Parts: sequence; C-alpha cells; structure tokens
Amino acid sequence: MLTKTGAPAQLLRHVIAHGFPVFSFATFAELESRLWRPKFDRYLSMEYRRRLLHDINAVANWVDIRPEIASQHYCRDVDDDKFIHTALSANAGWLVTDDQDLLDVPLVPGLRILSPADALQLPEFDGTKKFP
Repeated sequence: MLTKTGAPAQLLRHVIAHGFPVFSFATFAELESRLWRPKFDRYLSMEYRRRLLHDINAVANWVDIRPEIASQHYCRDVDDDKFIHTALSANAGWLVTDDQDLLDVPLVPGLRILSPADALQLPEFDGTKKFP
C-alpha cells in the first residue's frame, strides 16, 4: 500500500470496489499498530494513515473468531494465526498477504493463501465479479 501502482495498492482498490476487506479486532489492531511505525513516515503522512484506518474500518466486514477456529494452529509464527482465523471465520476463501510465514503455511481446507501479485492474476479479479 506504500505505492499507488504496486500489487497491494491495486488489490486494495479492487477489493474496496468489488468486495470488502475482512477484519477481526486482532487483525485491525495489528494493521493500526504497524501503520504508526516511524519507518512509514517517509511514505505516508499521519493524516493519510488516519484516513486510511477510518475508511477501512468503515467498509470492513467485521468478524468474531469462533472458539473452535481460535484453538487451531497453522503458522510457524503463531502470532500470524489470527489472519487465518479471521479468514476462516468469515468464510473468505482467500487470504492475501506478503508475509512469507503465512505464504508457507501448508494447505488449509477452504482457504487459499496468496501473495497480492498472485491474487491479481486470478480470473476472479477481472473486475466483473463480486467476491468476499
């Protein structure tokens, strides 16, 4: 999301136009904490970050993590399991990430874990279909 032409930015625009982002309290809290890091100061103004968080909060599909899902472990970085839990709780079908720990997760039934660049290559991203 740091550049207007990168795959994550393209994907985000597509999701907002044709679907909706899915968040749980834990995944939104991680996004929020990451965006305030000083390393992003040269890319994103504080005002832009505030607007981005506000806009994502407004359009997001919010899910609660069901206990039977929360008890499962999938990722070598257990802190990243919250992203899989959120996608599964939303029946999202896809989890799009650049996090290598998540991209290396073995098959999770009912969930495809893809990089933004790979996701943009899917036929579902032709702009004519709605998707979760």
